[in-house]
Amino acid sequence: MNSFCPKRWPEEPVPADDQGCQDCGLYKQGTRMVWGEGNPEAPIMIVLDNPGALEDKEGNPMLCGTRQTLQQALNEAGLEPSQVFVTYILKRRPIRAYDKDLTRAICMRHLTQQLEQKSPSLVLCLGNVAVQSFFGDAEADVKGMRGSWYEVNGYATTVAYHPLAVRRRPNLYKLLVEDLTFVAKRLGECK
Repeated sequence: MNSFCPKRWPEEPVPADDQGCQDCGLYKQGTRMVWGEGNPEAPIMIVLDNPGALEDKEGNPMLCGTRQTLQQALNEAGLEPSQVFVTYILKRRPIRAYDKDLTRAICMRHLTQQLEQKSPSLVLCLGNVAVQSFFGDAEADVKGMRGSWYEVNGYATTVAYHPLAVRRRPNLYKLLVEDLTFVAKRLGECK
Protein backbone atom coordinates (compact mmCIF):
# COMPACT_ATOMS: atom_id res chain seq x y z
CA MET A 1 0.00 0.00 0.00
CA ASN A 2 1.35 3.41 -0.97
CA SER A 3 1.47 5.87 1.94
CA PHE A 4 2.39 8.84 -0.24
CA CYS A 5 0.82 12.11 0.91
CA PRO A 6 1.15 15.07 -1.51
CA LYS A 7 2.14 18.42 -0.05
CA ARG A 8 2.13 21.95 -1.31
CA TRP A 9 5.61 22.92 -2.53
CA PRO A 10 7.07 26.19 -1.28
CA GLU A 11 6.93 28.97 -3.85
CA GLU A 12 10.01 30.85 -4.92
CA PRO A 13 9.35 34.60 -4.68
CA VAL A 14 9.15 36.52 -7.94
CA PRO A 15 12.34 38.60 -8.34
CA ALA A 16 11.75 42.27 -7.55
CA ASP A 17 12.69 43.33 -11.10
CA ASP A 18 10.01 41.05 -12.56
CA GLN A 19 7.13 41.55 -10.11
CA GLY A 20 5.49 44.29 -12.13
CA CYS A 21 5.98 42.65 -15.53
CA GLN A 22 3.14 43.52 -17.89
CA ASP A 23 4.82 42.61 -21.18
CA CYS A 24 2.64 39.62 -22.10
CA GLY A 25 -0.67 41.15 -21.00
CA LEU A 26 -1.74 38.29 -18.71
CA TYR A 27 -1.69 40.67 -15.73
CA LYS A 28 -5.00 42.00 -17.09
CA GLN A 29 -6.59 38.64 -16.31
CA GLY A 30 -6.02 39.22 -12.61
CA THR A 31 -4.00 36.14 -11.77
CA ARG A 32 -0.86 36.54 -9.72
CA MET A 33 2.63 35.79 -10.94
CA VAL A 34 4.10 32.44 -9.88
CA TRP A 35 7.85 32.17 -10.46
CA GLY A 36 8.29 28.56 -9.46
CA GLU A 37 7.77 25.93 -6.77
CA GLY A 38 9.96 23.44 -4.97
CA ASN A 39 13.69 23.62 -4.34
CA PRO A 40 15.20 26.55 -6.29
CA GLU A 41 18.61 24.83 -6.15
CA ALA A 42 17.37 21.44 -7.32
CA PRO A 43 19.28 19.55 -10.02
CA ILE A 44 16.07 18.92 -12.00
CA MET A 45 14.04 21.77 -13.47
CA ILE A 46 10.54 20.74 -14.51
CA VAL A 47 8.88 23.02 -17.05
CA LEU A 48 5.09 23.18 -17.36
CA ASP A 49 2.97 25.42 -19.58
CA ASN A 50 1.51 27.63 -16.81
CA PRO A 51 0.67 27.53 -13.12
CA GLY A 52 -2.63 25.95 -12.16
CA ALA A 53 -4.91 26.99 -9.35
CA LEU A 54 -2.95 27.58 -6.16
CA GLU A 55 -5.88 28.85 -4.10
CA ASP A 56 -9.54 27.94 -3.96
CA LYS A 57 -12.27 30.52 -4.60
CA GLU A 58 -11.95 31.78 -1.03
CA GLY A 59 -8.19 32.30 -1.37
CA ASN A 60 -7.19 29.29 0.76
CA PRO A 61 -4.05 27.42 -0.35
CA MET A 62 -4.77 24.16 -2.16
CA LEU A 63 -2.99 21.37 -3.96
CA CYS A 64 -4.41 21.02 -7.48
CA GLY A 65 -4.72 17.73 -9.32
CA THR A 66 -1.73 18.47 -11.57
CA ARG A 67 0.58 18.79 -8.57
CA GLN A 68 -0.89 15.74 -6.84
CA THR A 69 -0.35 13.57 -9.91
CA LEU A 70 3.15 14.91 -10.50
CA GLN A 71 4.19 14.47 -6.87
CA GLN A 72 2.85 10.92 -6.73
CA ALA A 73 4.66 9.97 -9.96
CA LEU A 74 7.90 11.58 -8.73
CA ASN A 75 7.61 9.57 -5.53
CA GLU A 76 7.04 6.32 -7.43
CA ALA A 77 10.05 7.07 -9.63
CA GLY A 78 12.24 7.49 -6.54
CA LEU A 79 12.73 11.24 -6.85
CA GLU A 80 12.71 13.39 -3.72
CA PRO A 81 10.94 16.77 -3.51
CA SER A 82 14.33 18.37 -2.83
CA GLN A 83 15.53 17.21 -6.26
CA VAL A 84 12.98 19.19 -8.28
CA PHE A 85 12.07 22.76 -9.06
CA VAL A 86 8.89 23.33 -11.06
CA THR A 87 8.52 26.41 -13.22
CA TYR A 88 6.42 27.57 -16.12
CA ILE A 89 6.55 29.03 -19.61
CA LEU A 90 3.82 31.50 -18.56
CA LYS A 91 4.24 32.87 -15.06
CA ARG A 92 0.54 33.65 -14.68
CA ARG A 93 -2.44 31.31 -15.03
CA PRO A 94 -4.52 32.42 -18.01
CA ILE A 95 -8.24 32.41 -17.33
CA ARG A 96 -9.47 33.89 -20.62
CA ALA A 97 -8.43 33.75 -24.26
CA TYR A 98 -5.05 35.27 -25.13
CA ASP A 99 -2.58 35.31 -28.04
CA LYS A 100 -0.84 32.04 -27.14
CA ASP A 101 2.12 32.18 -29.51
CA LEU A 102 2.97 35.82 -28.78
CA THR A 103 2.50 35.45 -25.03
CA ARG A 104 4.66 32.33 -24.83
CA ALA A 105 7.40 33.97 -26.90
CA ILE A 106 7.41 36.99 -24.57
CA CYS A 107 7.40 34.87 -21.41
CA MET A 108 10.26 32.60 -22.51
CA ARG A 109 12.68 35.35 -21.42
CA HIS A 110 11.74 34.66 -17.78
CA LEU A 111 12.46 30.97 -18.22
CA THR A 112 15.78 31.76 -19.91
CA GLN A 113 16.66 33.97 -16.95
CA GLN A 114 15.81 31.15 -14.52
CA LEU A 115 17.91 28.64 -16.44
CA GLU A 116 20.91 30.97 -16.42
CA GLN A 117 20.57 31.60 -12.69
CA LYS A 118 19.86 28.05 -11.58
CA SER A 119 21.87 26.06 -14.13
CA PRO A 120 20.03 22.75 -13.52
CA SER A 121 21.68 19.45 -14.37
CA LEU A 122 18.55 18.24 -16.17
CA VAL A 123 15.42 19.81 -17.67
CA LEU A 124 12.13 17.94 -17.99
CA CYS A 125 9.38 19.49 -20.12
CA LEU A 126 5.87 18.22 -19.38
CA GLY A 127 3.24 18.40 -22.11
CA ASN A 128 3.29 19.50 -25.74
CA VAL A 129 2.95 23.22 -24.98
CA ALA A 130 6.03 23.27 -22.75
CA VAL A 131 7.95 21.03 -25.17
CA GLN A 132 7.11 23.16 -28.21
CA SER A 133 7.94 26.41 -26.42
CA PHE A 134 11.18 25.17 -24.86
CA PHE A 135 12.42 23.41 -28.00
CA GLY A 136 11.25 26.28 -30.25
CA ASP A 137 9.51 23.77 -32.50
CA ALA A 138 5.76 24.00 -33.09
CA GLU A 139 5.75 20.39 -34.36
CA ALA A 140 7.46 18.87 -31.29
CA ASP A 141 5.36 16.11 -29.75
CA VAL A 142 5.78 14.31 -26.43
CA LYS A 143 4.57 10.98 -27.80
CA GLY A 144 7.34 10.79 -30.39
CA MET A 145 10.09 12.34 -28.24
CA ARG A 146 9.80 10.66 -24.86
CA GLY A 147 12.51 8.27 -23.75
CA SER A 148 15.41 10.25 -25.25
CA TRP A 149 17.72 13.05 -24.15
CA TYR A 150 18.13 16.23 -26.19
CA GLU A 151 20.60 19.07 -25.93
CA VAL A 152 18.52 22.27 -25.85
CA ASN A 153 20.37 25.55 -25.35
CA GLY A 154 23.10 23.68 -23.49
CA TYR A 155 20.77 21.74 -21.18
CA ALA A 156 20.20 17.99 -21.12
CA THR A 157 16.46 17.90 -21.71
CA THR A 158 13.79 15.21 -21.93
CA VAL A 159 10.01 15.20 -22.16
CA ALA A 160 6.99 13.51 -20.61
CA TYR A 161 3.23 13.76 -20.63
CA HIS A 162 1.58 16.59 -18.71
CA PRO A 163 0.10 15.46 -15.37
CA LEU A 164 -3.28 16.92 -16.39
CA ALA A 165 -3.29 14.73 -19.53
CA VAL A 166 -2.44 11.79 -17.27
CA ARG A 167 -5.41 12.59 -15.02
CA ARG A 168 -7.68 12.67 -18.06
CA ARG A 169 -6.19 9.47 -19.51
CA PRO A 170 -5.08 7.28 -16.57
CA ASN A 171 -3.45 4.77 -18.93
CA LEU A 172 -0.68 7.38 -19.40
CA TYR A 173 0.27 7.32 -15.70
CA LYS A 174 2.64 4.36 -16.06
CA LEU A 175 4.36 6.23 -18.93
CA LEU A 176 4.80 9.31 -16.73
CA VAL A 177 6.37 7.18 -14.00
CA GLU A 178 8.55 5.50 -16.64
CA ASP A 179 9.76 8.88 -17.89
CA LEU A 180 10.44 10.16 -14.38
CA THR A 181 12.38 6.96 -13.65
CA PHE A 182 14.37 7.69 -16.83
CA VAL A 183 15.20 11.13 -15.34
CA ALA A 184 16.08 9.63 -11.94
CA LYS A 185 18.49 7.19 -13.62
CA ARG A 186 20.21 10.00 -15.53
CA LEU A 187 20.46 12.07 -12.36
CA GLY A 188 22.14 9.12 -10.64
CA GLU A 189 24.66 8.95 -13.50
CA CYS A 190 25.43 12.68 -13.12
CA LYS A 191 26.65 12.27 -9.54
